[in-house]
Amino acid sequence: MIDSVSPDQPNPRGRPKDPAKRTAILKAATALFLKHGFTGTSMDAVAKQAGVSKLTVYSHFSDKETLFSSAIETTCHNLLPMPIFALEPHLSIRVTLTKIGLAFLQLIHTPKVVELQRLMTSQATQDPAMSQLFFEAGPQRTVTAMENLVRKGNNIGLLQADNPKQAAENFFSLLQGCEHMRVMIGCNAPMTASEAKPHAEQVVDMFLRAYGKEKE
Repeated sequence: MIDSVSPDQPNPRGRPKDPAKRTAILKAATALFLKHGFTGTSMDAVAKQAGVSKLTVYSHFSDKETLFSSAIETTCHNLLPMPIFALEPHLSIRVTLTKIGLAFLQLIHTPKVVELQRLMTSQATQDPAMSQLFFEAGPQRTVTAMENLVRKGNNIGLLQADNPKQAAENFFSLLQGCEHMRVMIGCNAPMTASEAKPHAEQVVDMFLRAYGKEKE
């Protein structure tokens, strides 16, 4: 599911915020959002489950929208941290892309993330604003990081993608494929690590055939 999208409200007394309380709040919020959805989750309920006061919740997260976005970002960051999108000089771009692909597959097949995506799908027409928050905090963040990697790859002569944004979206679309839909509707179990590796490698092969300039 990284810090919150919006800056925290300033603490009027100037005391540093407790990281442990922030973690407890995010954990409680994630569980409640998954169980009750955005509308059905109150800041009071989050405070109670986290074992903190409502004032403490608001001191870390200015409103429920910020808390929801932060919970999504944290969930994603734990499985797909932003540093993974760096182009390391000692690694080939093939290795880097394969690492990203495997991490992404692990992310989208994690039970908590599957539950969250199912929740968002079920409530898409009821709360479009929540859907937008989810997309910006999760999928959009990932696509933007990949787009930046493609732009850098273009600049240093490893890739040749005229439309980096489209190339990034193509990469993740290939990784998900029809299999992800089967998982989402309950036809198949989530992909295992042994299944993910050859799939990620095949996607990277296709991506580099389309956009790669690396001589291997």
